[in-house]
Amino acid sequence: MSPSNRLRSTLLNILLSQRVRAMKRRVAELRRKLTGRPHVVTAFLELDDPYSYLLSLYLPQLQAHYDIELRICLTPSMGDSYKPRPEMLAEYAVTDCERVARELGVPFLDKGSTPPVEHRRSLLDALASNAGSPGFGAELFEALAAYWRGDVDAVRRRAESAAEPGSASATLDSNQRLLLRLGHYNAATLYYGGEWYWGIDRLHYLTSRLDELGANREGKSNPQLASIGQAMQVSLPVRPPAATKDLPPLEIFHSLRSPYSYLSLRRAFEVADAFGLKLVIRPILPMVMRGMKVPRKKLIYIANDTKRESERLGIPFGHIADPVGSGVERCLAVFNYACGEKKERDFLINVGEAIWAEAIDVATDKGMREVAARTGLFWPDVVSAMQDDGWRDGIEKNRESMMESGSWGVPTLRMGNFVVWGQDRIWLLVRHVEELCETGDGILI
Repeated sequence: MSPSNRLRSTLLNILLSQRVRAMKRRVAELRRKLTGRPHVVTAFLELDDPYSYLLSLYLPQLQAHYDIELRICLTPSMGDSYKPRPEMLAEYAVTDCERVARELGVPFLDKGSTPPVEHRRSLLDALASNAGSPGFGAELFEALAAYWRGDVDAVRRRAESAAEPGSASATLDSNQRLLLRLGHYNAATLYYGGEWYWGIDRLHYLTSRLDELGANREGKSNPQLASIGQAMQVSLPVRPPAATKDLPPLEIFHSLRSPYSYLSLRRAFEVADAFGLKLVIRPILPMVMRGMKVPRKKLIYIANDTKRESERLGIPFGHIADPVGSGVERCLAVFNYACGEKKERDFLINVGEAIWAEAIDVATDKGMREVAARTGLFWPDVVSAMQDDGWRDGIEKNRESMMESGSWGVPTLRMGNFVVWGQDRIWLLVRHVEELCETGDGILI
C-alpha cells in the first residue's frame, strides 16, 4: 500500500469509529442544550432533482411529528466533479423515482410525461423571491409537486409571479455555499447535529436519532414515515419459482474499491439463489482508476453512510485498507483465476471483508495469501494469475456494457433491460422478479 493510501485508510478508520461518532453526537447535543437552541433540521432541496420531490412529500409529517425547527434551502445542481455523468444520472433518477413512487403509492409525472422545464428558470426566480419567509417551505413543496407531477398549468401560474429574471442566482449560490460548508454536495439531503441523511432512503436514521433524543412529540412512530420502510421490505421465496427458469441472468457490475458494492454482494447472491437465477459477476475498474476523481466531501459521506448501513445489515465494515492501484489489479487477476475454479463468489466475499473490515493490504503477498487461503485457492496458481494481464480486456468490456445500459457507477444490477443502480435498490430488483413470475409460484409476499 502506498503512503498516501495508508494515510487515507488510517484517517477513515478513525473517522468511522463508533466511539468517535458517539462522542460527536454527545458534543452536538450538549452544544444545543447550552445555547438553548431547538433541534434544527436543515433540508437542501433542488427543483430539478426528483429525489428532492419524494423527500418533500414526507417533510411535513417529520415537522409535525417531531419537536424540530425545519429549515428549507433551495439549492442548484452541483458540478460535474460531484456527478461524473450528470446527463445519465438525470435520466436514471427519473426512472428510479418513478419506480419508487409507484411502490410508495405517491404521484409522479401523473399529469405529464416530463417536468415542464420551459418554466424552470422563472419558477426558481419566483421561489427565491420568497426564500426565508414563514411559508416558504410549503410553497417549495407545492412547487416541487407541480413540477414533478408534470402539471404545466400549475407551474406556469407559479412562474408568472417571478421577480426580476435571474433573481434566484444569489439565493441558490448562498445555499450552495452553506451546503458545502456544512460538508455535503448533494440535494435531497437533511443535516442535523453534524450528520447527513440522503433522501427517503436515509430518513429513518434521522427519525431514530430524534427518537433517542426524546424529540418525538407522540412517543410512537408516524404511520406515513414508517410506510417508507414497509414498502421497501421484501421476502424471498422459500424455493425458486418455476416461472424464473426462463428469465435472463442477473448481472452484477462490481468494483472492489466501492464500499456499496461490498455491501450489496451477499444480498445479491441471496436474491439470485432464492429465485434460481443465473448469476454473472462483471467487475470493473474503480472510478479513480478510470481517470475520474472523487471529491473529499463525497468520499467522507460515502464512508460514513456505508458504516451505518453495514451496522443495519449486520455486515462487518470500518477497518479499511484502500486497495486502489496495484491492490485492485492483483484482485482482478485473481478473480479471473477464481472463476475458473468456481470460487468467484467466495473470493469476492473474502477479499471484500479483508479490504473493508480487516484492513488487510491485498497489494502485498502476505495479504493476498491470507485471502487465497480462506477461499481455498492454490497459492502458486494465485502467484501465476497475478502475473497475467489477460483480465484487462474483459474488464473494459464490462465497463462499456454497463454504460450502454444507462448506468455509470457501481453496484449496478441488470436483468435483461431492467437496470438498478446502488445497493439501496435491491428491493426493487426483487419486486421486478416477482412481477415477472406471473404465477407467483413459491413466492412469499
